[in-house]
Amino acid sequence: MALNLIKLCVGAESVEDLEEWIAGRLDEARATGGKAEQLHTTRMMPTRGAELIAGGSLYWVIKGNVQCRQRLTEIRPFTDVDGISRCHLVLDPRVVRTEWQPRRAFQGWRYLQAADAPADLGDGQGGWQLLPPELRLELANLGLL
Repeated sequence: MALNLIKLCVGAESVEDLEEWIAGRLDEARATGGKAEQLHTTRMMPTRGAELIAGGSLYWVIKGNVQCRQRLTEIRPFTDVDGISRCHLVLDPRVVRTEWQPRRAFQGWRYLQAADAPADLGDGQGGWQLLPPELRLELANLGLL
């Protein structure tokens, strides 16, 4: 069973915001001749890295709800310019929407067992996704999503 991470998506107002940010970063990398991949930098190195990249994902909490995930493909430790150890979480740039799952704010990331992870939304599910992000958030706050 895959192990996952869960993290707050700071600055994103919606899944669409996250998708636009990813697309912009990939376009920027291509334009400058860099490798077009999505990296998320974190201060702590996951101790269970092998379990994470064996089919795990990073689940994003946006506006108090898990709303989507991205598959983890690699974990790359590195030392930054200040000599501080960090790591890059290499993510599949495709964002997979999930059922909404409320989450309280927390710092950093947490492990998330597969059994506790929200299900992916398949084709034909989640017609509510066509609603504007503000309305989806309001419905979620009311416990209707």
